[in-house]
Amino acid sequence: MFRYLVRRIIGGVLVLGIVSIVVFGLFFALPADPARLACGKSCTPELMARIRHTLELDLPLPVQYGRFIKGIFVGRTYLKGTTAEIQCPAPCLGYSYQTDEPVTVLLKDRVPATLSIAVGASILWLLVGLTSGIISALKRGTWIDKVSQSVALGGASLQIYFVGLVLQFIFVDKLAWLHSPGYVPPFVDPKEWAMEMILPWMTLAFLLSAIYARLTRAGMLEVMSEDYVRTARAKGLSARRINFKHVLRGAITPIVTVFGLDLGGLLGGAVITEYVFNIPGLGRLATDAVSNVDLPVIVGTVMLAAIFIVVANIVVDLFY
Repeated sequence: MFRYLVRRIIGGVLVLGIVSIVVFGLFFALPADPARLACGKSCTPELMARIRHTLELDLPLPVQYGRFIKGIFVGRTYLKGTTAEIQCPAPCLGYSYQTDEPVTVLLKDRVPATLSIAVGASILWLLVGLTSGIISALKRGTWIDKVSQSVALGGASLQIYFVGLVLQFIFVDKLAWLHSPGYVPPFVDPKEWAMEMILPWMTLAFLLSAIYARLTRAGMLEVMSEDYVRTARAKGLSARRINFKHVLRGAITPIVTVFGLDLGGLLGGAVITEYVFNIPGLGRLATDAVSNVDLPVIVGTVMLAAIFIVVANIVVDLFY
């Protein structure tokens, strides 16, 4: 197990290294001048020169990349030796000239909101999706199965922005059962945090639990036809033990795979959900950075999303 874990970690580090080269090259090696893009409409030659010097864009590209990687591990100092010296402690993913803050600081401010959405919604959609899929598989062909799969098909066909607005209209505007969505740090006011997160959780859970219900049902029905399941029945094992110890265990592998990818993707930023419910998470930070052509922030959010996905896949492999 230890050797396997070491191999997977080394593989993950290599993947992240390739991602960093590709992302860094795309944004800093293209013909477009990053300093000109970050300068904005009211740009002057003096301002552009300052941006280029601040972001160290006047250095050779290999040196820029080397300092970028070095900053992740030991930090960086911008404008070293001047009165305007800027410290960027490790892990330093760059410095945003437009906000005058290190990218890491911006990411730390947004991670809790995205983490709140992803973890809460994932627990909910797993519970609902697995339960619905198990019941449908055990009640195959009955009205329960047909209703469950019809709801799942409808949920898988809808979009977040539509479901989110409909649920907000019903539960917030009309019935007033829930608070308006937003974000309050859980350590500041846990009750208010939960109340404002319920609607985003419900929206994501409704859509993704539909997919998990169909996956669970299909996987269990396939495993039920296996020889070892028929052998277990012939030996007189109880239906409960067969269904949960043998059938569900055999059907859970693709579900764990998809769950790892979905959770890793959400941790990288639930863009549409954050915009629909006005939550300041990583998704909104990334889209705002694209709109403002804030290249260091774009690179930082892409790298963080890649880290989440790589870690999620390593955890999934360990569960296997």
